[in-house]
Amino acid sequence: MHKNCPACNFYYEIEVGFFWGAMYISYGFSVLIVLLVGVSLFYLADDPPAWVYLVAVASIITILTPVLFRYARMLMLYFFSGTKFDPTCITRS
Repeated sequence: MHKNCPACNFYYEIEVGFFWGAMYISYGFSVLIVLLVGVSLFYLADDPPAWVYLVAVASIITILTPVLFRYARMLMLYFFSGTKFDPTCITRS
């Protein structure tokens, strides 16, 4: 993620440590994924051994970590900083 907006030069980190709250949002996403994978494996794979749960959850969380990180920061900006998307600021090239 850029430090400043490429279009309007808005500095994203409103205050020092602002994105620490995004860790909690990312944690919530991870918990939701663990629950969804666990329930899906339980019902669709007929309750496999524990190592299958561990491998499946660890693989999916590892693959999705960059996406979860960005969406958590984006939600933190939208919910707590008052930042709104302005499509008129985007320059077309």
